[in-house]
Amino acid sequence: MFGFFKSELVEVIEWKEQSKDVLVWKFPDKDSNIKYGAQLTVRESQMAIFLNEGQIADVYGPGRHTLKTENMPIMTTLKSWKHGFDSPFKADVYFVSTRQITDFKWGTPNPIFIKDPEAGRVEIRAFGSYFLRIADPKKFYREYAGTESILYAQDLADAFRGLIVPKFAEALVESGATAFDIYSKYSELGEVIKPLIQRDLDEFGLELTKFQITSVSLPDEITEHLRTISKLNLTSDNNMGKMERLNQMDVNKIAAEKGNYENMRGVNNDLMMQQMMMQQMMQNQQGNNNNNNNNQSNNQAPAEKEMTRAEVLSTLKELGELKSMGILTDEEFEAKKKELLAKL
Repeated sequence: MFGFFKSELVEVIEWKEQSKDVLVWKFPDKDSNIKYGAQLTVRESQMAIFLNEGQIADVYGPGRHTLKTENMPIMTTLKSWKHGFDSPFKADVYFVSTRQITDFKWGTPNPIFIKDPEAGRVEIRAFGSYFLRIADPKKFYREYAGTESILYAQDLADAFRGLIVPKFAEALVESGATAFDIYSKYSELGEVIKPLIQRDLDEFGLELTKFQITSVSLPDEITEHLRTISKLNLTSDNNMGKMERLNQMDVNKIAAEKGNYENMRGVNNDLMMQQMMMQQMMQNQQGNNNNNNNNQSNNQAPAEKEMTRAEVLSTLKELGELKSMGILTDEEFEAKKKELLAKL
């Protein structure tokens, strides 16, 4: 009879994790009582919660604990052990994993619309991953886990996916990020968004340790625009240099569309002629501006250099060619033409 009662008492309480997928595990006491002085072992990345009649009592961190009155203050109060106890007692014990869970995925099932200063209203889709850990086991048990005997990481992922994605969209707007920010600054933007999402996880006792954007999908035309701007900005800030590079991109694009690179030479010659004419006009304009600035610094009235008849006719011819290429509008051509004819 003594051996029977002894076998009904729990003397050792511990959780040897068999899977990293388990977040909460209830110690299987089989309605047995816990022996006075029983040994509780809590390993690193674990916490143990004792419940008395469904009410959270004492919580233990990593280490070995002997269950006696002096180290069970809340349980002692709940059970009214005013003068200590030396008999078996009943309690539910839950172990909670506090390690990081690193395999959570998120994604936007529907497009998110953001405002971009250059492209206007842009439609995007984003995907990534995030890491979570249970920072406050008592709050997590009370607000989420409840009386489940076992809780898996996938259960948590399924439940919080519906929170993460909408919060990402709201946080994205709140951060003021543009389409270019999302496309080129995954890590920096993830750090900006993380605390905005964390505010909603606090109430569950969860900590968002990492939030990553791994890929972003933009409309094709926006992607092409951003690539072009990036290529130009990575090189010189000189306007003519950018114009030459942009025109060279146009040459390649036209040739590719025609499927015949033999046409490239003719296209390239036309574009080079446009560049030379525009460059000459910009240099003339710059020269005039320099002359005007020098004259004004010497307190002299700005004097415009007189053009010869040959120069006027040559300029008119160049303007006509620019107009035929579509670089100058009819109004711009007529205004300049009137100005030059007045010099004859």
